[in-house]
Amino acid sequence: MASSKSNKFYQTLLETRLTALQSQDETNADSRDTVILDQTSVGRLSRMDAMQQQAMAKATRQNRTTEISAIKNALLRLEEGEYGYCETCGEDIPAKRLELTPTAVRCVNCAN
Repeated sequence: MASSKSNKFYQTLLETRLTALQSQDETNADSRDTVILDQTSVGRLSRMDAMQQQAMAKATRQNRTTEISAIKNALLRLEEGEYGYCETCGEDIPAKRLELTPTAVRCVNCAN
């Protein structure tokens, strides 16, 4: 991969994103609660809407968890000196790809 200067850039980029995701996770903790509705005043469509919102919040949490895991994996690869190399072919992953997707583990050719 490249120099320690570029590694520091990617490390900062990844750590900033990780902090933001973890902060969002803590902020949205209340969306994990079970939907409790007053059955006497809420109609069927309102219940369905609440359940849909809860399902969307669950999917968002799952996506966030997946991204957090990918970021932690990228930070580990940085520590081990494996960051920026394709897991499949071993070639360098282009800097532009890493800037757009800092968690990328494959070059464009192997990703397709």
